[in-house]
Amino acid sequence: MVKVTAAEVNKLRKATGAGMMDCKKALVEAEGDFDKAIDVLRKKGQKVAEKRADRDSSEGAAAIKINDNNTVGVAIVLGCETDFVGKNENFLALANQLAEKAINFDNKEDFLASDFGGMTVSEKLVEQTGVIGEKLEINAFEKLEAAYVGSYVHINKIGALVGLSQEETTVAKDIAMQVASMGATSLSYKGFDPAYVAAETEARIAVIEKDNIELGRLGKTLKNVPQYISMAQLTPEVLAQAEEDAKAELKAQGKPEQIWDKILPGKMERFISDNTTLDQEQCLLDQKFIKDEKKTVAEYVSSNNVDVTAFKRVSLG
Repeated sequence: MVKVTAAEVNKLRKATGAGMMDCKKALVEAEGDFDKAIDVLRKKGQKVAEKRADRDSSEGAAAIKINDNNTVGVAIVLGCETDFVGKNENFLALANQLAEKAINFDNKEDFLASDFGGMTVSEKLVEQTGVIGEKLEINAFEKLEAAYVGSYVHINKIGALVGLSQEETTVAKDIAMQVASMGATSLSYKGFDPAYVAAETEARIAVIEKDNIELGRLGKTLKNVPQYISMAQLTPEVLAQAEEDAKAELKAQGKPEQIWDKILPGKMERFISDNTTLDQEQCLLDQKFIKDEKKTVAEYVSSNNVDVTAFKRVSLG
């Protein structure tokens, strides 16, 4: 049996991240040949990967890299099977190394096929599956370019990138935290598919009406059933009709016409609020700003003379 030195074992450990005994066994099997020993470890990784192919890699770590000019950012999720591995320092270091590499590519496929120390990123993941003993894969890959890109990572579980129209470090971090915390799916209601809005409206109204049956049975106050759920539905005609309905209500209440102008703005604001619940939940600019709920995100960024141009969010699971 060929003898291997501690220095050779250490060199292989540094190159692969494998344990000392695994490295020693690989070197012995490869008769001391360093490159062949790496192949031995890769083959072991492939076998482990095949056995664990159907496992769920819903744990892991989110990692972000932004270029030196703060104009390009990438967010990835390196997935694994357990929270224990996801918190491991070596695993987190690998996630950050991969993010450093990922910023050079526009999509996940090209990134996975790229070189990583003499092997592809995909092969590296297989190798590390053998080292760690858990399925590893890239579960998310998002890239963003803007005049200024900011970011926020929440306890290595959620990563957010935000693009602004100009450099505003504090605003960028605040909005990235908003994205991470509140999970917006669209920048504005203008990005919604009409079919999605229509289906969501029907579904939400059905849920409220069902709840109201039970509330009525219990003698409790019924929930308001909205006609609409997004500003995308509030056409000029709809808003004009809402105003006419509000005037009719004021007239029926006996309110003098000379004070209607003072009351109508509040009623219209309430109508819009009641009928844009989807926007408030899923549109970043329409959400309440987490640091000051008296403002919307749109109002906050506007007060800082900057525009949000785009955002991306990645998370575990």
